[in-house]
Amino acid sequence: MENTGTKVVSLTFNPFQENTYLVYDETGECAIVDPGCWDQREKDELKKYLEEHQLKPVRLLNTHCHIDHVFGNHFVAETWGLALEIHRGELPILESAPATAAYFGVPHYDPSPAPGRFIEEGEEVRFGNTVLKALLTPGHSPASISFFCEKSRFLLSGDVLFWQSIGRTDLPGGDYDTLIASIENVVMPLGDDVTVYPGHGPHTSIGYERDYNPFLK
Repeated sequence: MENTGTKVVSLTFNPFQENTYLVYDETGECAIVDPGCWDQREKDELKKYLEEHQLKPVRLLNTHCHIDHVFGNHFVAETWGLALEIHRGELPILESAPATAAYFGVPHYDPSPAPGRFIEEGEEVRFGNTVLKALLTPGHSPASISFFCEKSRFLLSGDVLFWQSIGRTDLPGGDYDTLIASIENVVMPLGDDVTVYPGHGPHTSIGYERDYNPFLK
């Protein structure tokens, strides 16, 4: 999963099989995106990878705040002294996460810390020599952000676009028409060569999804 200049590594965690992403470059500075590590074994796996590759976490980012994407927020924030960064519109989802976990029968976990700052639409998130542009892509959740690296041609899409599928829209704050509009108006114009790293399942590309995704016909 390497791109020129910036590397993307996926670690799959928790019962929801969520993809946690480590994004880093030659400086060693690293953004942890959607840490889903849940139990101690998964937390140890994340920490071990970072230590073995001599990476320095400097940003803690959530594409959105459904429980499977925030299980590890507390651990990452506490371990590396990082402030959580989300879009302001995801705050109600983050605050309702403990109740959502109880609804799904998820055992106790450490609730996420409150955000340290809010990411604005179109903002450039910088670390090392890497620049990720925050694209507002609601529909699966109220204010989901997709992170686009123009230089290395990849997109962290959260639960917006998957291999031959799209995010579910039956959770609070979800809306099918809004999600399709986000994909068609924000994601697809980025270019067919862009690699898509989704919140679940294998990576894909915009070109492949344009040709084969049944929801985009």
